[in-house]
Amino acid sequence: MNPGPSPSAPAVTGRSRRRPRRLLQSLALVVALLLACGGWVAYQHTYDIREEQVTITGGAQPLKGVLAWPTGGRGPYGLVVFVHGDGPVDATHDTFYRPAWEALARAGYASLSWNKPGVGGAPGDWLRQSMEDRARETAAAIAWARTRPGIDPERVGLWGASQAGWVLPKVAARTPGLRFVIAVSPAVNWLRQGRYNLLAELRERDASPEETEAAVARSEATREHLRRGSTFERYRAAVGEVDGMTPDRWRFVLANYTSDASEDLAGVRVPVLLMLGGHDLNVDVAETEEAYRRLLPRPDRLQVRRYPDATHSMVPKDVEDSGLRAFVLAVAAPRSLFAEGYLDDLRDYVERLDEER
Repeated sequence: MNPGPSPSAPAVTGRSRRRPRRLLQSLALVVALLLACGGWVAYQHTYDIREEQVTITGGAQPLKGVLAWPTGGRGPYGLVVFVHGDGPVDATHDTFYRPAWEALARAGYASLSWNKPGVGGAPGDWLRQSMEDRARETAAAIAWARTRPGIDPERVGLWGASQAGWVLPKVAARTPGLRFVIAVSPAVNWLRQGRYNLLAELRERDASPEETEAAVARSEATREHLRRGSTFERYRAAVGEVDGMTPDRWRFVLANYTSDASEDLAGVRVPVLLMLGGHDLNVDVAETEEAYRRLLPRPDRLQVRRYPDATHSMVPKDVEDSGLRAFVLAVAAPRSLFAEGYLDDLRDYVERLDEER
């Protein structure tokens, strides 16, 4: 006769035997899902370009850059030289540029970008640059790139965003043989841009009249100290709250606050694509469009693309307003970070220019 299980050990029933099996099956499913997600993320971050680490010479200092080549077609390829906006930006803009590089590569264009001086181990300090310095740096990069095997020196254009609006016109007006300019969210006048940005952000957060009045007063005081050429210490002592301004940043602003693109725009004779967002809190896009239409010597060669849902960075407003959604898209679908049509318009623009040749 079967004596049955010991009181100290539970019976091993069919049901209890199935639990480990189900647990293992569940774990296997989780692992499979994780691997699938990992594969999807890897796929989404695999771009149809070939990146080459380069050192750009010929300017004030060597530049650590990336040359992103098309993987298909036959060279020599056209080239788009990327000019950064404000801030300590590296060559890929923390990978943000890669979808644009891919779109341009599909049109037969390579892309060239570099770490700002002092960023990612590059020599120098971008906060010690004027807009004139940045223009010379860009012109030197173009001259260097035109000597590279595989680049068509007659099909070189510029792409630039935000603060690059004070660099692109300088370079375009002075560089013989430049093919085109793509200007994304550029401003025209430094001080007007700053005031617009201040008021737009105050409206965005529904600031009270008292808060707005105080902010404008601080802005006026800042302008006065810029006009006087005050030291940072004197400026901070007078204004008090300096909104994150540092001595280095103050020196940078002192060197650039009189920037205005108007005179340089009047010298630009190449085709221009102006790309503007409908929710731009940084730049008065209506003023920018009006200035470009009025000042460019060949307004018939200006094309304007508007993205009603886009912010200053060409990202849809609902995405930029949601940190979680922006993070998920950046990880899982980086091409979807951009406003609808933006990447296609980049590709279409350079393709059509080539067709017109």
